[in-house]
Amino acid sequence: MSRRLVEPRQPRRRAVTADEVKVWRAVVKDAKPLPGKTVPDEPDSVSAEPIPSPPPPPGSPPRRPSVHPIAPRLHAGQLELGHGHAPGLDRRSAERMKRGEMEIEASLDLHGHSQEIAHGELAAFIQRAWAAGKRCVLVVTGKGVQGSGILKNQVPRWLNQSPLRERILGFSYARPHHGGDGALYVLVRRQRG
Repeated sequence: MSRRLVEPRQPRRRAVTADEVKVWRAVVKDAKPLPGKTVPDEPDSVSAEPIPSPPPPPGSPPRRPSVHPIAPRLHAGQLELGHGHAPGLDRRSAERMKRGEMEIEASLDLHGHSQEIAHGELAAFIQRAWAAGKRCVLVVTGKGVQGSGILKNQVPRWLNQSPLRERILGFSYARPHHGGDGALYVLVRRQRG
């Protein structure tokens, strides 16, 4: 993996918006300065609108859209999947998946990945598994600090979004020997035709 040298970004000053000033005043309204400390002055200038971000430097890759959509996008007729809740999946298969009784045909470990990289890796992995006719795969997210891992929370959301939702039937926390709640069994939909 190659590393790209990036010049440190210079801090830039911008005018504070009127809304930001209102919020700041509400925050500090009841605050009392520590002994020996002074209260900061009001901002020098207030603009009506936020200043747009400067254009990216020439030669830099284009910006990617955010990996955090406002709400999961489901197609009409699709119900949201949850851990062990797989509408449309027969009870026996759902129970076998939850108990870890299905053969794991492929696995993906997302430990140490950023959200952006992890999302891309997950999408490619599920697409490959679907194209190869794999049925049950394991996705390891890790548990995060004190069980509140970012990927642990994001992967189920991503699985409920298009195009991944169309490729899977359900998912469930893994059994302890496969990673427990830091991993997911994902049941991949079979190709039609």
